[in-house]
Amino acid sequence: MFIQIIEIFGTFAFAISGVLVALEKRMDPFGVLIIAFVTSVGGGTLRDVLIGLTPVTWMLNMTYVYVILGATIFSIIFRKRLNYLRISLFLFDTIGIGLYTVVGIQKGLIMGLHPIICIALGTITACFGGVIRDILCNEIPVIFRKEVYATACILGGFTYFILRALPIENYLMFIISGSVVIAVRLIAVKFKISLPSLYKNEDRKLDC
Repeated sequence: MFIQIIEIFGTFAFAISGVLVALEKRMDPFGVLIIAFVTSVGGGTLRDVLIGLTPVTWMLNMTYVYVILGATIFSIIFRKRLNYLRISLFLFDTIGIGLYTVVGIQKGLIMGLHPIICIALGTITACFGGVIRDILCNEIPVIFRKEVYATACILGGFTYFILRALPIENYLMFIISGSVVIAVRLIAVKFKISLPSLYKNEDRKLDC
């Protein structure tokens, strides 16, 4: 029940972030709802399709649909105030990717997949809702920029499998692995740590 509550909370937060992006793009109400929806459940939907789990999770549990609708209405009504809460939304988004990374990994384990594939599923679950959102909004997805985003999910995934080799309760593995994702993301943003660019040398040559 605790995990489900946190997952619903993450869905709500992702939906709000999607609404804010859609409003910045001046979309109509239907467009805003679509962006909120794909941001919230896009990654989980892609994961379920890849592993052949159909109908996908949100189709079997209408709670997710109601949460997204509620978050969309809430965001539209209070959009001016929400613009001042971007730091909080960033934190919620970060907590969400930490949670969904482990959820995706566990889905892979249930299917008996290799650990590397499980980590990939965790990263897809956490990140690809944002990828779909950014593509629809004509933006370069965050995970394709220099920002530490998917990398944090991958590190959390490796942490999960390291902990599986130790005599630790499942819920502790869940919490610790998710916390690693959150910590890495927060530290990277706080200290402006990013992945190196592959084009620095070429850019310098062009400048010369």
